Amino acid sequence: MKGGYIPAARQQKIYETVRAKGIVKVADLSSALKVSEITIRRDLDILEEKGFLERTHGGAIFTQRMKTEPLYIQKNLKYRDEKEAIGREVNNLIEEGDTLLINSGSTTLQVIQHLKKNSINVITSNLGAVTEPNDQIKSLILVGGIYRYQSNSLVGDFTSLVLNQVYGSKAIIGVDGISVKYGLTTPAHQEAEVAKRMIERTKGPVIVVADHRKLGVTSNFLTAPIEKVDILVTDDKFNEDYREELENAGVKIVIAKVGNA
Repeated sequence: MKGGYIPAARQQKIYETVRAKGIVKVADLSSALKVSEITIRRDLDILEEKGFLERTHGGAIFTQRMKTEPLYIQKNLKYRDEKEAIGREVNNLIEEGDTLLINSGSTTLQVIQHLKKNSINVITSNLGAVTEPNDQIKSLILVGGIYRYQSNSLVGDFTSLVLNQVYGSKAIIGVDGISVKYGLTTPAHQEAEVAKRMIERTKGPVIVVADHRKLGVTSNFLTAPIEKVDILVTDDKFNEDYREELENAGVKIVIAKVGNA
């Protein structure tokens, strides 16, 4: 099977396709470009080496790089419906008596605000829990530390010191990016360290909360590999083509329906 593209032009076409769709399959590219699947796999390997995409078992995912950290005040205004839906859905995964370790972020704040169980303890670095409190939480503990304006959160050695004294039954972790290959990442090393410590101090499941835009995004600092994630709660714009790769990595997908109060 021969296509009408020279290799460089074909790879450019593949790059444009995966960028537009977010995720592609080898078989579909082979059919569209009229070349063998072996040729497509070779092209995908070359594009992955250049950092343009992430190879999967049956295709590839577009790699979006987040180099700088957006301000919390900006993030908190965007995709509110999706984040609120995720917050409501997470409440269904919480049990009476849970001790939750929750990091910073606008999505995790929605989780805190939508908790409806009466006997849970929340230990968090998210200062939004204080400025926008939920009076149904039995016990709210701030970890202490250095205030970061960019994320409206607490970080640093004192934060780690406090976390080293507690164990959570569940961790609820907000992320800037989630990738099967690169795991959970963030552009701020301080935030990565806090979330990493929370995961380490959790005896039960690790629940990642991320709207659909976070899939395939990578940044500079690793919080945890994908194998540390038990559940991903995302919104109903989630691209189902991601499901197989995530489930093969051991991640359970929970979809929050936007608009379901």
